[in-house]
Parts: sequence; C-alpha cells; structure tokens
Amino acid sequence: MTSTIDLNADLGEDESPAGIARDIAIMDIVSSCNIACGGHAGSPTSMRTMLAAAKSRHIAAGAHPSYPDRSGFGRQSVNISLEDLEACLTSQLHDITTIAEQVGVPLTHLKPHGALYNDAQDDPELAELLIELATRSNLALVGMPRSLIQKKAMGRKISFIAEAFIDRRYTENGRLTPRSEAGAVLADEDERLRQGMALAQGAELIAKGGNLLKIEAHSLCLHSDSDGALETAKKMRLALEKVGLVIRPVR
Repeated sequence: MTSTIDLNADLGEDESPAGIARDIAIMDIVSSCNIACGGHAGSPTSMRTMLAAAKSRHIAAGAHPSYPDRSGFGRQSVNISLEDLEACLTSQLHDITTIAEQVGVPLTHLKPHGALYNDAQDDPELAELLIELATRSNLALVGMPRSLIQKKAMGRKISFIAEAFIDRRYTENGRLTPRSEAGAVLADEDERLRQGMALAQGAELIAKGGNLLKIEAHSLCLHSDSDGALETAKKMRLALEKVGLVIRPVR
C-alpha cells in the first residue's frame, strides 16, 4: 500500500455557471485536474478560468484532449486519419499550453478523454501517437494500468501515471464497461467510496459480472459530471486521509 495517492478530476467540460462553480469547488478537494481543451468541450475562456483556479489552489493541471466530437462529447470513436487526428490533438495542446503560459501555470500531464482514452489503451497506433505528443510537450501521460500504452510508454522511458476510476464499473480484463451498458457508471455514493478505497489500498474490487479484480494505480479519477460528484469527492478525500494516505499529485 502506497502512502500517497493522487486524486484527479476532469474539469472545464460544463461552461454553465453551475458547472464552473462545481468544478472550482472540486479543485479545493483534488490534487490534480485534467482540463478540456476544445475537442469535446471547453473554450479559451473555460481553459483560462480552470487554469487560474488550479494555479491559485496549487494543484497539478493537465491537458484533456479528445477526438474532434463536441456533439457527442468525445464518447464515440471517430473515423479520422491518424494524420488528421495528430493535427487536431496538436492544435488542442497548443491552445491550452498557450493559455497556461499566459496564466503562469505549468502543465504537468496529458490525459486523453473519453473514446480516445479507451481506444488508445490497446491500439498500437493511437498509443504511439499519444506517447509522441506527450514527449513533444514534455508531459507525463495518463492511462490505464496493464495496458499497451503503459507498456509502450515505459519502453520509451516517459513518465506514465497509472489511473483508476472511482465511479466507473470495470470489466474482468481491467477495462471500463461501455457507458452504453447499464451500471457502467456507479451511481451509488457508498459503492463509489468502497471502490475508491479498494483501489487506493491495492485491494480487490468487484468487476462486471461479480468477478474480483485488482488494479494498481497512482491516481484516482472522479468525473465531475457524475451526479453527486462534489459530495463524493469530499467524502472520498476524507476517507483516504482517515487511513493515513497523503493526497498529492504524482511526482
């Protein structure tokens, strides 16, 4: 069991006043955040707001690029050439990097969003593309443990942050249950907290179908758009600290 754990959230995806207020409140709890940079959500204004809030709270800020899919919130695979995808992701990273420099906060990591995140875990070409983008930008890359992208990142000797999800159901092979399936998102707060504690303490959790699964992660993610996300984040941090874990970004 590690003595530290990172608690992260995907932010800047809801530009309504309520969404912005919730995301900023979540930043008072987490130790790192992943900021939408235009592919599936986000705008120059939201990026600036989120980066300024991250700076004032001294939490690690990362880029959260996606397939170009604002209408589908980046949750569906997109039929796009590798060259066009590289250009799209490079543009997203350029936009958030430029604003981060203006705000005066360094970006620390790159975490792909949604379908791109899921596809890249076991797709050699997507994995290589994301590793190359992270290398160019001098950013750590966030992904799933025991994935192809982790293996390739380690082979290239770039920083890799193994991530697990508090509020998502896992399949027996350690991948996320598709959102199209019932129960893919854990709606019950107690279930989220149990899963988060199991992940943080290296214990087994219950995967889809009732099978037991063990995932070793450096960072735990809670989606900010899940119902009750803010309250779950508060209780998750308290529960982690109660067992002696220090909440801080992965170094």
